[in-house]
Amino acid sequence: MIEVVAALIWDDNKFMICQRPANKARGLLWEFVGGKVEAGETGKDALIRECREELGVTVSVGEIFMKVLHEYPDITVHLTLYNAVISDGIPQKFEHNDIRWIMPSEIGDYDFCPADEEILKEILIRYGQ
Repeated sequence: MIEVVAALIWDDNKFMICQRPANKARGLLWEFVGGKVEAGETGKDALIRECREELGVTVSVGEIFMKVLHEYPDITVHLTLYNAVISDGIPQKFEHNDIRWIMPSEIGDYDFCPADEEILKEILIRYGQ
């Protein structure tokens, strides 16, 4: 099992989603920014590092929004999604194919990684359609 962290970053009534590179597993699917927790890191430390590496931004990490356990055919991930705020920088596409800010009502317009499906349902429940 792989420990993975991700960020739920809001800007007013929209949240950030990122499109995976075409050459990676689950290529071109949409996800929340984040990645694997490395040895010796806390989840929050890993998320700060991943946001810096993938987007070129500094984030302030808040409380856990939700945890999900998902089994893909090739890997099992334990995903912890944190609420986060960009405290410095403008998001750039260092890692992802695209970055978008969407409203909860637009979730259905995008194909997300399967591990994110439960999270997206919870966003709709909490923040409406």
